[in-house]
Amino acid sequence: MRRLPVVRGWIRITLVAGVVVLFGGALAGLWSFKVIGYKLVGGEPTYQLEGVVGPNTGPVCPVDKRYVDEPSTGLREDVLAAYQDLKAKAAAEKVTLCLQDGKRSTRQQQAQFDEYVQKFGRDLARNYALPPDESNHVKGVAVDIQPLNSSMWVERGAGKYGWCRRYENEPWHFEYNPEYVRGCPALLPHA
Repeated sequence: MRRLPVVRGWIRITLVAGVVVLFGGALAGLWSFKVIGYKLVGGEPTYQLEGVVGPNTGPVCPVDKRYVDEPSTGLREDVLAAYQDLKAKAAAEKVTLCLQDGKRSTRQQQAQFDEYVQKFGRDLARNYALPPDESNHVKGVAVDIQPLNSSMWVERGAGKYGWCRRYENEPWHFEYNPEYVRGCPALLPHA
């Protein structure tokens, strides 16, 4: 009977040590993503963002309840700053931009692509979604802006803020490139 408290003590020590290791590992992972994952020069990632999961949804868009306004988390650091700047400039002109879709992980993009393959077949699916290795949503440089009058405001800027519409069949899809301030490239027919 006297040995039982000693055994309980070791179990307690082992459990506490396990929790400390797990918590410490989680903190190290979060720290490394922000500090080690990026050079100190803004916008120069030192690794790929393909595995970073973007939000699946967000609060309802305040100007059109059919859409959401998901958080812009997961976008590349320079793209996030450019999106926040774009949103502030739009707000100054009384235009509300809702982020219907931003960053996607490889898995999220693959699921979307697979859904279109089931609906339309592999060749036609590429008109609506790209495989993960070709998607700029996965790379963290593309956003889908709703409602359409808001996306039209961005398009009228013709790259003025570094954002350009890229596909004829997606009036909501914009990609960021600082060189777009010189003007947008020609639209591609589809994704």
